[in-house]
Amino acid sequence: MAHPNEDLVREGLAAFARGDLDALQSQFYAEDIRWHFPGRSPFGGDLEGVAEVIGWLGRSFEASGGTIRLELHDVVANDEHAVALFTARAERAGKHLEDNTIQVFHIRDGKATEVWFYPADLYATDEFWS
Repeated sequence: MAHPNEDLVREGLAAFARGDLDALQSQFYAEDIRWHFPGRSPFGGDLEGVAEVIGWLGRSFEASGGTIRLELHDVVANDEHAVALFTARAERAGKHLEDNTIQVFHIRDGKATEVWFYPADLYATDEFWS
């Protein structure tokens, strides 16, 4: 039997894959979520609040022409955290991204309250989103 936080992250990533931002906003992310995406691209930086995070996700779908896909490899979780391992793939403006990424979630009361991204190749990720 999987840990409930593992199930939560798997369900959240599945909602992302469907482009279901409403489900992410209402079921997965806390209202005061903090979001950390590294790098110097227009997508890099820290966000606060579910509205900013949902806007950021919407912009990522738009910028990639809807091509962004996550191939989930695994999720490990405990009572406070979950870690997702996936390969991110996307295309935009003649560029192609394929990067192994670690995403760390802090979870409280059944919702993600803070999220950090760790791309394996930050330079390639920055170049893609710039």
